[in-house]
Amino acid sequence: MKPSHVDDPLTLKVGHEELVIRRRYETLSIANDFLIAIWFLVGSVLFLYPSQETLAVWMFIIGSFQFLVRPAIRLASHLHLRRIPDSEWQQ
Repeated sequence: MKPSHVDDPLTLKVGHEELVIRRRYETLSIANDFLIAIWFLVGSVLFLYPSQETLAVWMFIIGSFQFLVRPAIRLASHLHLRRIPDSEWQQ
C-alpha cells in the first residue's frame, strides 16, 4: 500500500518567493479561526454604533456559520477518500 499524500506540502509561487504550506488541514483550521475572530470583533465594534446594528448582526451570523465549518475541517482531516488504481482493485 502506498503512503498517503494528504500531508504533502503545497507550494505556491509568489513572485520570486515560494510559500510552502504543510499540514494543510491544520493551516485551514487556523485560518478559519482567525476569520471567526475577525467577524466577531468587527461585529462587536459595529454594535457601538446604532446605525450599524444590522451589519453587526450579519457579522455575528457569518462568524456563527464559520463555527459550523470548524468541525467539518477537522472531520475532513481525519477522513480522506482516495481512488484505488484498477490494478489494486482487481486483486
